[in-house]
Amino acid sequence: MMTARLSARRLSRAGDVRLRKVPHSVGVETGMGAASERAAVVLLAACACAAHAQPPAPATLPGVIVTAARASQGTPAAVDRIDADAVPARSGRSVSELLRRVPGVVAHDRQNLAQDLQLGMRGFGARSAFGVRGVQLFVDGIPATMPDGQGQLSHVPLGALQRVDVLRGPFSALYGNAAGGVLEFWSRDPPARPAFGIRAGGGTDDGARASLWWGAPWDGDGSGGYRLDGEHYDTAGYRTHGRARRDVAQARLLWDGADGTRVALTANGLDLVAQDPQGLTLAQAQATPRAASAGALAFDTRKRVRQQQLGLRVEHPLGDGDAWTVSVWTGHRATFQMLSVPVAAQAAPGSGGGAVDLDRDYGGVDARWRHRLADGARPLDLTVGAQWQRSSEHRRGYENFAGGRLGVVGALRRDEQDGVDDHDLYAEVRWRFAPRWNATLGVRRSVVAFHSDDAYVAPGNPDDSGRLHYARTTPVFGLLYAPDDGMELFANAGRGFETPTFSELAYRNDGGSGLNTTLRPARSRSAELGLRAHRGGHALEFVAFASRTDDELVVASSIGGRSTYANATRSARDGWELSVDGPLAPRWRYAVALTRLDARYTRAFATCRAPPCAAPDTPIAAGSHIPATADAAWAELRWSPDGDVDVFLQGDATARLYADDANTEWAPGHATLDLGVERHWRVGGRRLTAFVRIDNLLDRRAIGSVIVDEANGRYFEPAPGRGGWIGLALEPAHP
Repeated sequence: MMTARLSARRLSRAGDVRLRKVPHSVGVETGMGAASERAAVVLLAACACAAHAQPPAPATLPGVIVTAARASQGTPAAVDRIDADAVPARSGRSVSELLRRVPGVVAHDRQNLAQDLQLGMRGFGARSAFGVRGVQLFVDGIPATMPDGQGQLSHVPLGALQRVDVLRGPFSALYGNAAGGVLEFWSRDPPARPAFGIRAGGGTDDGARASLWWGAPWDGDGSGGYRLDGEHYDTAGYRTHGRARRDVAQARLLWDGADGTRVALTANGLDLVAQDPQGLTLAQAQATPRAASAGALAFDTRKRVRQQQLGLRVEHPLGDGDAWTVSVWTGHRATFQMLSVPVAAQAAPGSGGGAVDLDRDYGGVDARWRHRLADGARPLDLTVGAQWQRSSEHRRGYENFAGGRLGVVGALRRDEQDGVDDHDLYAEVRWRFAPRWNATLGVRRSVVAFHSDDAYVAPGNPDDSGRLHYARTTPVFGLLYAPDDGMELFANAGRGFETPTFSELAYRNDGGSGLNTTLRPARSRSAELGLRAHRGGHALEFVAFASRTDDELVVASSIGGRSTYANATRSARDGWELSVDGPLAPRWRYAVALTRLDARYTRAFATCRAPPCAAPDTPIAAGSHIPATADAAWAELRWSPDGDVDVFLQGDATARLYADDANTEWAPGHATLDLGVERHWRVGGRRLTAFVRIDNLLDRRAIGSVIVDEANGRYFEPAPGRGGWIGLALEPAHP
C-alpha cells in the first residue's frame, strides 16, 4: 500500500517503536474578542512554560499518541495517530472532538447533522457546503470517499472507534482523488474473552446518547472473534429547527490464521434524520444565534439518510517480507433532502426542483502486493497495486411545493441515471539507503470517468445525457534523515489532483439543465519540510508547507441549500504547524499546537453571484483569502492526581473566517475554554467511568462555521454558548 498506510500497519505491530505525545491544532489568532483572547493567551502561556520545566515522571494517563518508528521505519511525511481512549470526557457526539486536536486539520461542528461536519486540511476541502471534499476517508480500510471524491463521516461508529490516523501533505496524492490529506478510522478488534460495554450520556439541548457492544472470541486459540456495536444519538439542536437523530450499527468479524493471514469482515448501517436550520446573516447570528432562517421554517428543510455497507479485507504474508492484501466493498446510500429553493426560481424549464431524492449503489476492489527487493542493512521494499471503484446513482428532483403548500414533494423536475468509474494503478518504493537515511518514491495513475443518462425530457429541458473523462498521474517523493534516535528531519514534494464531484457537477451556473460540463479538475503541486524531536519526555514537531493549485474549484453561488461551482485560476496555500507537549510536573501535562495558514487566490477571476448567470458577474481580486480558511489554535493542560482521575482545561481559538471569495463578509475570530473531569473505578472485573464537562466555559458568542458564498448573505452558522455534558461508561477492565 502507500506510505502512510504501510507505515501505520508496520508501526502498530512493530516491536522497536516509541510512543510520543502530540498536541493538536492550535494557531495564531487575530481579531478575537478581547476577553476570549486574554483567556486563551493565559492558557497558552501556562502550557508553553513547560519548555523550561525539568523532566518529571511520566503522567499516569496518556494523551494523544503518535506512533513514531525508528530511522529504518520512519515516514517522510506528517502523520498523526489519535487514540480515542486518550481523549478525556469524550461525549461521542462528533469526530470533531478528536480531529480538532490535529495540527493543520479544521473540523467545524456545524450543529447541523443535515450538513455533516465541515472538514478541511491545510485549506483543502474548505469550500464544502455539505459532506467532505478534498480529503480521502477510510473506515476500517474501506473507502468512505466515493470515486468522484465526495465523502461522508456520518456512518463512522464513534462508540467502536479505537483510533484515527491522519496524513497531511503531498503523500495524500498516493490515495488518488484527494488534494489535502487522508483520514483513516479504525474500529476496535473483538475482545480476547466474552465481554460487553455500555455508555450513556446527556447534556444541553436535550442531547442524549447511548451505545452498547458485545464481543467474544471464536475460541481460546487467538484466532479472532466478533464484536457487535450499536449506538443512538438524538438532540433538539442548539438552534431552532435543528432536531436530529442518528442510529449506527456495526458488526466486525475477525479471523487470524496460524500462517499470519488476517480476514476482517465489517458490516455497518446508518439511519439519520435531521432538520436543517440553514445559515443566518451576521446581524441575525449575533442577535438571535438560536434562530433558523425564514426559508428553513417555510419549507421545513430536512434530510434523511439510510446507508448499508459491507467490506471484506484479507491480508496474507508470503514470507521473506512479501505480502498481499485485498479489500472488497459494496454499499447502498439513500438520501432525501428538502431544500428551500424559492418557488419562483423553479419556474425556469431547466430547474431541477427543490427536493432531492438520491439512491446510490457503490463498490470496489483494491489489491496490492508488497515485495522485498533487498534485505540486510539496506532494505528495499516495493508495493504495487490496482484499485477499481464504481458508484451509480438514480438522481431525481422534485418541486418543493404543491399548490400553496411549501415543503412537500411536488412535480417531478429531474430524473437521471448517473455513474462514475475510477481505475487506478499505483506503486511505491521505500529504501533505507544508509543507516540513518530513508527514501520513498511513489506514483499513482488515476482515470475517472463520469456518465449521465437523462430520462427527463420536456419543453425547454432537452436530453442532457453526457460523458466526462479525467486522467492524471501523481508522483511523490520523500526523504528522511535521523541524526540520532530522538530526532527526524524529512522533506517531500508531489503533485495531486481533485475532480469535481457529482454534487458539484449536478447544477449549472446559467440555470440550464444537465451537468456542469465546464468544470475542470484542480491540479496541485505541494511540498513540505519537517522536524520531529523527542527529549526528556517532551516532544516537538514542526512542519512548513506550500501548495500551488491551478483551476481551484470554488463555490460560484449557494442559495436555498443548493450550490453551483466554477474553476478559479490559481491559488496558493502556505503555512507552518508547530506542536509541542510533555510533562510539567509529576502529575501535570501540557499540549500546545500552532497552525499558521495563508490561503489566497493568486490571480483575479470572476464568479456568478446567483444563478441563472450566463456570464460571471462578480470579480474576485488577486490576493483574496480563500473562504473558510484561517489560523487556528488548540491547547490542553491536564492534571492526573492519581491513576483514576483526569482533570483538563482546553482552549480552542480561530482567527477571522472569511465567508465569501470577495472577502466582504467574515466571522470574527474567537476563543473558547472547555473544562472537564473524568473518574474511574474498578467494579469487580469491570471499569466504571464517569465524567462531566463544561464547553465554552466563558459563554462566548461565536460563529462556528460559514456557508461559503451563500447568495442571500446567510453565511453564518452560530456555535453554542455555554453547555454541559455528563456521561457514564461500564467496560471490561481488560477488553
